[in-house]
Amino acid sequence: MLKKLPLYMKILIGMLIGVLVGILAVASGTGWFVVDYVKPFGVIFLNLLKLIAMPLIFASLVTGVSGLSDISKLSRIGIKTISYYLITTVLAIIIGLFLVNLIKPGKSFPEEKRVELLSKYAQDVEGQKVAVDKLKTGGPLQFLVDIVPENLVKSASENKNMLQVIFFAVLFGLALVLVKHHHVEVVRNFVSGLNEVILKIIDFIMLFAPVGVFALLASLIVDFSGNNISDSLHLFKTLGMYGLVVICGLLFVALIIYPIFLKLFAGIRFAHFYKTMFPVQLVAFSTSSSAATLPVNMEQVEKGLGVSNEITSFVLPIGVTINMDGTSLYQAVAAVFIAQVFGIDLSLGQQLTIILTATLASIGSAGVPGAGMVMLIIVLNSVGLPVEGLALILAIDRPLDMLRTVLNVTGDAMIATIVAKTEKKLNIE
Repeated sequence: MLKKLPLYMKILIGMLIGVLVGILAVASGTGWFVVDYVKPFGVIFLNLLKLIAMPLIFASLVTGVSGLSDISKLSRIGIKTISYYLITTVLAIIIGLFLVNLIKPGKSFPEEKRVELLSKYAQDVEGQKVAVDKLKTGGPLQFLVDIVPENLVKSASENKNMLQVIFFAVLFGLALVLVKHHHVEVVRNFVSGLNEVILKIIDFIMLFAPVGVFALLASLIVDFSGNNISDSLHLFKTLGMYGLVVICGLLFVALIIYPIFLKLFAGIRFAHFYKTMFPVQLVAFSTSSSAATLPVNMEQVEKGLGVSNEITSFVLPIGVTINMDGTSLYQAVAAVFIAQVFGIDLSLGQQLTIILTATLASIGSAGVPGAGMVMLIIVLNSVGLPVEGLALILAIDRPLDMLRTVLNVTGDAMIATIVAKTEKKLNIE
């Protein structure tokens, strides 16, 4: 009977069992068992997804770009993709700012809890500040320098350097189009075959997905709660209003903005879209990584939504690095929340600066867990807010990271669908 269940149902069952096992382990004091004997399977699943991400990006992007005989078509698709990504990112930030200014979650934050969190997470904050200092030393155009790799092998060895691999893959694909030689066809066929093999590997990995998400969720609850689940619940209660504002913003974008875009620009029913995206969203939720979710996202967008490989192989990998609707919305809410906690009133000009900075920070932000936290420091610095305020939200950041990753990957798929429609590469049937 279990074999007949669709993949998303198996993943959902795995998640539910993981939550139950995690709660039972904390309640019974056997969290050590989950950490020692369950968590490793979650790490293995995450590693498998990360393992395939770089080869997939290279093979799929080269295949997609080399399949475009008309170079002007590539530039047209690129302009459309980046434009749509920037529009949805700015909309998400504006929605986040509107909600956090309306609800004002930071105004009622207790003084003693603020002091407690600042001392508890001081070391983590210091580590994030060091990462930001490294980003600052390169100057305002450092992000352009970072796009161009000096060593492809080194770039491909880390999922953080995904933009560099995308740059080389596009360059490689363009060269395949422009070089007119019979030997080039051999290379094109090899990369295309490699892409098919990688897609089959993804099928193998997804068979392990229910076990992987079960292990990730169970270990997450144990790591959060330690030996006393009441402490964890008390902390979530204290920061609940802030979390609620972020969640409301994410839901508004997912259930209002995205359906409007799908209806206006793709002519597709949002119910069908979200039904197709559900397995992707479950994987995104459990891994907190857009990069790790990319293989699943590409498969679902192609097979479930009818978007051509030519579009998915170009639009989705780029989306992993420059389209961070969920992360950008969270950065806007978090910045204003921290200002409210410290009793700082942000002017309209400062909030416009947040919109600009959060949009730019999302471009090139690594699609891996926790990358948004480093980008948040840049946003805080842009309006002169104390970076130490980061400690206030670290306790609840992981579950929110899981949710904003869901919106990030959903936004990538939505834009891919819209671009495919405008290019007549969408098979709705």
